[in-house]
Amino acid sequence: MLNTHNQHKEGTMNEGWKYTLFFLGGVAAGAIGTVAAIKNKDTLKPLATNLISHGLDAKDAVARKIETARENIEDLLAEARHDAEQRREASAAEAEKA
Repeated sequence: MLNTHNQHKEGTMNEGWKYTLFFLGGVAAGAIGTVAAIKNKDTLKPLATNLISHGLDAKDAVARKIETARENIEDLLAEARHDAEQRREASAAEAEKA
């Protein structure tokens, strides 16, 4: 039992190191990218502009899909409310007959 607890603790430490290394790798990549951008700003600007443009296109496509999904969910909810109201009215009508 004690051994299992120690293994869990070691796994948690490994996770912490993993995220720390990812963070440091991101910082290093950002620093290298900044230096490259400063040295080659004339050649990287069109590439960066194109990359950002495609990123904006992707964001817009995702936003459209989310909006469509939201509308579909609202339609389903409205239909469910309508069905529930009809069931309540039918139950009330049957209760009045009895």
